[in-house]
Amino acid sequence: MKTLMKILTITLMTLLGISLMACTDKEQAVETPVRPVKYTTVELTGNANYRTFSGTTVSKKTINLSFRQPGKITRLDMKIGQKVVEGQLLAQLDNTQSRLAFEQGQAQMNAAESNLNTSKLTLDRTKKLYKKGSASLSDLEQAKNGYKTAEKAFEAAEKGVAMLREQLTYGKIYAPTDGTISSLISEVDENVGAGQPVAVLNSNGPMEINLGVPEAIINKVEKGMTVEVVISALDNKVMKGKVVEVATANGRMSATYPVVVDLINPDAAVKSGMAAEVAMSFKEKGLDATIPMVPATAVGEDSDGQFVFLIEQQNDRYRVIKQPVTIGKLFTNGFEILSGLSEGQYVATAGLQTLLHHQEVKLKN
Repeated sequence: MKTLMKILTITLMTLLGISLMACTDKEQAVETPVRPVKYTTVELTGNANYRTFSGTTVSKKTINLSFRQPGKITRLDMKIGQKVVEGQLLAQLDNTQSRLAFEQGQAQMNAAESNLNTSKLTLDRTKKLYKKGSASLSDLEQAKNGYKTAEKAFEAAEKGVAMLREQLTYGKIYAPTDGTISSLISEVDENVGAGQPVAVLNSNGPMEINLGVPEAIINKVEKGMTVEVVISALDNKVMKGKVVEVATANGRMSATYPVVVDLINPDAAVKSGMAAEVAMSFKEKGLDATIPMVPATAVGEDSDGQFVFLIEQQNDRYRVIKQPVTIGKLFTNGFEILSGLSEGQYVATAGLQTLLHHQEVKLKN
């Protein structure tokens, strides 16, 4: 019996040992999560003094299409993205009233013309009778006055018909230039007022970029300065641009100041409404273009002095190294680094208080 108990005890202890070893292996198999960290590349101050602003491409000539008289839309031959040519009929109003007025005016002009012809015959006959002594001077003057009155009435009727004929076109919209319909505002059977936009036409001309610049930067933006433009829709193609307008007042309901940039030799693929990033380079007094610079958020300080967390790569892994640095002047883009860093290195830019020396991290844009 004792022998059996001893065997059972040894078996239980063996099983317990195996179980503990398995738990230990499982605990060791659990990996510590790798912390994501925001970072930036160390640049020389001559390269780092750039600011980027978001904008939108627009046609330099944008036209609001509208009728010159109120009415109900009966025809709307426009679609968003449709290309049109100058003189093309795009929309039309119900012009029943205008046509009736035109026809009435024509009838009045015809009546005035008939009266004028009658007055001319009367004047010619009276002149002949006056020469023969069969009509008095009073009759002749009366005939002349009648002719002049009829002549003025005909001229007035003729001008009235010309005006009514022109008003017939007020109910039609023709493309004022070649371009592309960028927006449709109204629909068929809708009643619109005179001058009320029904569509927007972008002309086939040069493109420009509209952007907003904050008040802290606007005084550094100068008309004529060259900028770099990146359009993501065109595979981040880089183009040159030039500042052509700088507002002196901020935009309505906005804290930014409107700035307009013209594209220099733009790609034909640039279309109105594309998102664009505009990079501007500003020169600050006292900058040394040979000194590295990092954002102010990348520099920490403890009892040992200022430091940054340098990001080093080992194969496909990254870790942070606490790197002492000597800082210089503080500029808009950050601190000058007089010693401890070189151009092209990576440094962490957030959460420095919680990072540890040699801690493994993963890069976060």
